[in-house]
Amino acid sequence: MHHVVAATTNPAKIRAILHAFNEIFGENASRIDAIAVESGVPEQPMGSKETLEGARNRVENARHACPNADFWVAIEAGIDEGSTFSWVVIESRDQRGEARSATLPLPEVILQKIRAGQALGPAMSAYTGIDEIGRKDGAIGVFTAGKLTRASVYHQAVILALSPFHNAVYR
Repeated sequence: MHHVVAATTNPAKIRAILHAFNEIFGENASRIDAIAVESGVPEQPMGSKETLEGARNRVENARHACPNADFWVAIEAGIDEGSTFSWVVIESRDQRGEARSATLPLPEVILQKIRAGQALGPAMSAYTGIDEIGRKDGAIGVFTAGKLTRASVYHQAVILALSPFHNAVYR
């Protein structure tokens, strides 16, 4: 059984990680432990570079906290060019996989709040009245009328980041 440390306590992110690991390695082949670790970047990362740095930092911090795991996984959400997206970083003892999620263009009413210094989660909670929306379906769920959710978009990116771990061509 694979011991996976998720560098998050966010339920949407944990669901995506568990679902992807079950699909790639088989149902119940992985055990997920969730831990809260620092990203080393602002609460609302801006740009692809800063968001990727946050995900890499979370993986590194999770490795220090739980050094005996088989995999460490981080999902960091950011804003770039008026859209929200995430970076997924997965490491094993000897390999790394990284993938960027799909992007969701944000409406100007939300971008104004972000430019004023608010993070996307609180801006969306104020806009929708949904408490802790970032731990649920997120902006993606709201603006796609539930057709996509944070977990569903994260899931795809986790699958992509797992590619090096189950395809011999990467070795």
